[in-house]
Amino acid sequence: MFEALTDRLQSIFQRLRGYGRLSEKEVASGLREIRIALLEADVHYKIVKEFIRAIEEKAVGTEVLHTLSPADTLLKLVYDELTNLLGREKTQLIISSPRPVISLVGLQGSGKTTTACKLALKRKDRNPLLVACDLKRPAAFEQLQILAGKARIDFFTERYTELDTLCQRASDWAHEHGNGLLILDTAGRLHIDKELMSELLTITRMEGVTTLLVVDGTTGQDAVRIAQEFDTHVGIDGIVLTKLDGDARGGAALSMRKATGKPILLVGVGEKLSDLEEFYPERMASRILGMGDIQSLTEKVKEAYEAKEGEKKLKSTELTFDDFLAQLKVLKKMGPLDDFLKLLPRKQKGMPLSEAFDPKAVTKVEAIINSMTRAERRDPRMIDGSRKRRIARGSGTTVEDVNRLLKQFELAKNFVRQFEKGKKKFNIL
Repeated sequence: MFEALTDRLQSIFQRLRGYGRLSEKEVASGLREIRIALLEADVHYKIVKEFIRAIEEKAVGTEVLHTLSPADTLLKLVYDELTNLLGREKTQLIISSPRPVISLVGLQGSGKTTTACKLALKRKDRNPLLVACDLKRPAAFEQLQILAGKARIDFFTERYTELDTLCQRASDWAHEHGNGLLILDTAGRLHIDKELMSELLTITRMEGVTTLLVVDGTTGQDAVRIAQEFDTHVGIDGIVLTKLDGDARGGAALSMRKATGKPILLVGVGEKLSDLEEFYPERMASRILGMGDIQSLTEKVKEAYEAKEGEKKLKSTELTFDDFLAQLKVLKKMGPLDDFLKLLPRKQKGMPLSEAFDPKAVTKVEAIINSMTRAERRDPRMIDGSRKRRIARGSGTTVEDVNRLLKQFELAKNFVRQFEKGKKKFNIL
């Protein structure tokens, strides 16, 4: 979602680095460009104003102009303030009530129904029960029922004409049948009205209810107004941002926490039912600035490795080409490699990441590796010019393809070293 903003910010800092030492005029110019970039990303103008003011105050206090790397010092200040804007620390969705209920509210089309099923799948350990609470739109019942079936999640099939009766009966049914969590997919509207708020208040009066507002991440500044109105009339405990895999500007994500005071708990990052992630402010700030998200990357790869042998190879810094090929196949299991690449820094030692792992090149890579001898796969340093020509002929590729793979292999070794460090954050200075 933040590609345009990320490109703009990286361009600004690249230009500032070109100056070496910065003057007050150049710092002011850089901050002015950052302000414009945020406004163009549809971040609320009041929030942008406070954001820039906070950086200006800190920049004076840290004497940015007199540091050895003023552009990177300024980048660190922007990173810290972005993290503050997004919430500073991850907020956990805590389910502690004896009979917990999660009510998903929001406007029509925000993604409540899909999010309800995604959330149920994510908390499958609680044996959740999904309940369709939109009594006026029959299709909402069928849609949730179909999704629940696909995810193999329990679905409350009884129908009632009164919302309070439906909720009470569903709660009793869940208690009787061992469902440890009730997830309510509430009605939506094209706009906020009194009837909608009245219905939602009926639900919020239930015991043990946590109310989550589902917001379309592509909404822009309207998302702030929507969140504030729901919080005023109903009261929300947290926010779920959907459609963060789209190409919208992302202003909602950057504005929401500051404008409402409510934490962003979860984000929808794709159409699959498994595409619901916990929200980490510091990781999102790092990705927005183009510095990657090594920690999320590590977690995704570890999840993909199911066998103990895979875990062993993941921890090893002495990769062979056999390991390299096996790990490429693991990445394919994780879904589109484009999604995986978004977690990486924009560039690694000057090589565009789109060239580091080409989703269409796995077959070619396999052919090249299979054309190597066992000794060459174990120690690629022995692959000289004549060996490269032999490998290229045997794989139906070119010497340039072989050279490219050798470079990619070195990149992979560097990434695995990052994985081994586990929770180490990506160094931005």
